[in-house]
Amino acid sequence: MKVVVTGCAGFIGMHCAQRLLARGDEVLGLDNLSPYYSIELKKDRLRQLEGTAGFRFAQLDLADGEALARAFGEARPDAVLHLAAQPGVRYSLDNPAAYVQANLVGFANLLECCRRHPPKHLVYASSSSVYGGNAKLPWSETDNVDHPVSLYAATKKSDELMAHAYSHLYALPATGLRYFTVYGPWGRPDMSPTLFAQAIMRGEPLRVFNRGDMRRDFTYVDDIVEGTLRALDEPAQPDPAFDRAAPDPATSWAPWRLYNIGNHEAVALLEYIAALERALGRKAVLDLQPMQPGDVHSTYADTDRLREVVGFAPATPLAEGIARFARWFKAYHGYA
Repeated sequence: MKVVVTGCAGFIGMHCAQRLLARGDEVLGLDNLSPYYSIELKKDRLRQLEGTAGFRFAQLDLADGEALARAFGEARPDAVLHLAAQPGVRYSLDNPAAYVQANLVGFANLLECCRRHPPKHLVYASSSSVYGGNAKLPWSETDNVDHPVSLYAATKKSDELMAHAYSHLYALPATGLRYFTVYGPWGRPDMSPTLFAQAIMRGEPLRVFNRGDMRRDFTYVDDIVEGTLRALDEPAQPDPAFDRAAPDPATSWAPWRLYNIGNHEAVALLEYIAALERALGRKAVLDLQPMQPGDVHSTYADTDRLREVVGFAPATPLAEGIARFARWFKAYHGYA
């Protein structure tokens, strides 16, 4: 297939592009190389893709509708994997405009391109953050998600709604994937694995929010990629059993679907830190902090629907995934 991958210099984007290229697909990678975090890390990720047969890269901001339309019109992709976004919950408290431009304007522009040049399937990254303050665990796609606790979450929920409108109006097959706390090699430096690993290796205190009383469904990046590509290969179909009198929030009469991709395990934050300590061979110094605005206590994915449709759900044990991350982290950052 010819696949457009937005956010190809990002963490998940690079890994997905690698897998697509390895199986013989052509990839047009788009990324604006935002300075939200280290551009050098993004360029190093791109170097993992450059020179691979079938890969092309264009530096482009999705909020630039005209530039995106030109690139899309030339590519005429069979599939679109939309992973570009302004990430981060806490950053959205101080920089809301960045989320409106990247996650709302950018996605609207992409949907318009898909309307003009329809792919066989659009798969886009949503987030476990859409579940907001929901107390029932595990979180299921059938749960109501009308109470976000951060602007980031609200933009991701908005993307799901916009995709449904285009699926209904233009019969665009679209699948949203709610990712749960992704970690692994080449991960973002603003996320806990790298932040914690850097602090541990330097002997600096770790800021641990809610005094460590938090749980996360940590999902290894290879599992995320496997689930994402399997979903990409299964274009969304209208649900013949959809009941408009009792609507299922994750399906539709339109070709539109939502799936969780998580490890189906809520791991205590202090247990996760202990696994990182073992993998790095050093002890952490903990700086216990109160809960941050926009944060939630626990995340936990119900992955039954993903397994039913694509025959796969993440299951990499935390100790194994953390060990792989730690080996990459030490090599990339030059620690002995």
